[in-house]
Amino acid sequence: MSGIDKLMVHIVDDDAAIRDSVGFVLRTSGYEVQTYSSGTELMKHVGKLAQGCILLDIRMPGMDGLETQQKLTHQGVTHPIIIMTGHGDVSLAVRAMKAGAIDFIEKPFDNEMLLGAIDEALACVAADDAGVDRKKQACDRLSILTVREREVLDRLAGGLPNKSIAFDLGISIRTVEVHRANLMSKLEVRSLSEALRIAFAAIGE
Repeated sequence: MSGIDKLMVHIVDDDAAIRDSVGFVLRTSGYEVQTYSSGTELMKHVGKLAQGCILLDIRMPGMDGLETQQKLTHQGVTHPIIIMTGHGDVSLAVRAMKAGAIDFIEKPFDNEMLLGAIDEALACVAADDAGVDRKKQACDRLSILTVREREVLDRLAGGLPNKSIAFDLGISIRTVEVHRANLMSKLEVRSLSEALRIAFAAIGE
C-alpha cells in the first residue's frame, strides 16, 4: 500500500451504525480509523489528531458539521474534510466546500464512492506535503472551458440549482444540463463535488 493509504481517517457522525459500517469498510480496505460520536467529542482531541482526513457528517445534534468545520479551522487544523450529508442539500455542501471542505458525499453512498473520496482527500495531504500549487493546476484545467460553461460552473459554485441558473442566464434548463455535462467531461470529473473543488481551488478558497 502507498504511504497515503496509511494515514488516519477520522469519522465524525452521531449515528453509531454509520460509524460502525463506514469504519468497517475503511479498516478492511487497509485504512487506520478513529471514530467520534459528535463534533464536540472530536474537538476534545483536536490537539492530537493523527495526520489524515476527517469524514464529517453535516447534520448532527448540538454542534453540526459546519460549526465543527469552523472550529477546526479556528484551531488551525488543516486535515482535509469530506462532508457527509443524507439530505441531498447541495447548498449546505457548497457552503462547506467554500469554507475549505474538499468533497461531499451523499448518504447512502456505495463503497467505491467512499473509498474514492478518501483517496482524493489523502492525496491532498501528500500534495500539500510536496508543495503542489493546486491553484495553478485548477486554473489550467478551467482554461479549457467555454465562457458559457464557466458561467454555469460559477453559478453551481454559488449553490444555485439548474432551474435558477437557467433563469439567470436566460437559457433552458436542458441547455444548462448540457453545459453541465460538457464541463464535467472536459474537467474529467465524475461528480459535482469534484468540479466544485476545482472551481474553489482556482480562486483560492
